[in-house]
Amino acid sequence: MEEFDLQFRVPDVVPDKLARATFFWPTSGPSSFRTSLGPRLGELGPVAPKNVDLVRLAAMVYAADRSVSRRVGKVNWVRRQIALTVPVSDPASWDGAKAELEGMLDFLSGDDWVLKFRSARPPNEATAANPYPDAKRVVLMSGGADSAVGAFLARSQPEEHVLVSHIGATTISPIQKGVASQIEQLLPGGSRQHHRQITFTRTLRQPGGVKLRNDFTTRSRSLLFLALGLAVASINQVPLWIAENGFASLNPPLGADQLGSLSTRTTHPWFLAQLSAIARSVGAVGDIENPFGTQTKGEMFRWLADDLGDDEAASEFLSSTNSCANTNRRFAGATATTHCGVCFGCLMRKASFMAAGLKDQSTYVADAPPTPEIAAALKKLSIRPSIEAFVTRGIGVGDIAAMRLPEGYRASAAKALCDRGAAELELLI
Repeated sequence: MEEFDLQFRVPDVVPDKLARATFFWPTSGPSSFRTSLGPRLGELGPVAPKNVDLVRLAAMVYAADRSVSRRVGKVNWVRRQIALTVPVSDPASWDGAKAELEGMLDFLSGDDWVLKFRSARPPNEATAANPYPDAKRVVLMSGGADSAVGAFLARSQPEEHVLVSHIGATTISPIQKGVASQIEQLLPGGSRQHHRQITFTRTLRQPGGVKLRNDFTTRSRSLLFLALGLAVASINQVPLWIAENGFASLNPPLGADQLGSLSTRTTHPWFLAQLSAIARSVGAVGDIENPFGTQTKGEMFRWLADDLGDDEAASEFLSSTNSCANTNRRFAGATATTHCGVCFGCLMRKASFMAAGLKDQSTYVADAPPTPEIAAALKKLSIRPSIEAFVTRGIGVGDIAAMRLPEGYRASAAKALCDRGAAELELLI
């Protein structure tokens, strides 16, 4: 069992043993996190206290997820045991949700989580005034195609809203800014849209210099993104949107022995429903909605083109987004915004353009004649064989039965959605 604590002050001397079991988040100075936010989130504005707690929990989950390797010997994916002691404003309320939280984290990352809560007294920090007092909605915008469509849908509504982007890798920041700018150009008319980018990632070294382990799977990053979005939403007590096509959200298996392998459970309907219920139960703002949860990615693309009334504009807008899971691998000769063309995100993206009848103007490394070294790397990363097997096999009743659907989500609706998603992927074959 790997155990971690969170402290708001960094001691003058950080022994190795303390550095390997503690994350440090002071208001300023050396930290375990690269962020401008202090542990009270004062820079964001008057965030609700329980939502501040939720961000601390999510930050610890994310940092621990990165700090404990999944690889043991020749096994690349093991089920880890991780224990966290989380400093919160009211331990009693969080203790009441402990079992549900642990189960939700187990589902999200595929590990065993143990949580403890203790009373927190972080240092004082300045709290900014509410920067968006008229905002009626917060929308997560990652820079990917699905979130861009969700941001466009919000932009077409009459209410003022805030786009919240999480920056882990700095390479994604200009893509997020570009998407937000294009939405303004496509739907001009006032200042109803605001864009807030929040940098938050774990550092590679602790204060004092101890190097942290660095696992790259980080399935828990979505919890941090959602918690940050809910923190901004809590300022005005408004809903949070996270747009993702329902097919990927359901996470059907690529193979009969690969449950949960098609995608992460970032926007799985059970996970979103559970997080929302837990947040509300402890007194935090937790109204979460996926406006495209019943659609495939191709259907989302087609909706955007129809709403714009311009296929070429939709093609250019969607092609400027980034859906690649391997953005940071930096293949030789490829920019940070170039797609690999062989991961699930890239292959689904290609299929969705085809299904929507739109031109895909994205750049894929796999589409250009690669060097032998790049070809070998692409072959190792490619999941095209798995997708071909998945399409051939189809979605069975057992696959649907194995899904953890939230209350009110009919199995027949899940089966129909997965069949439509599989049909889009079949266009690649």
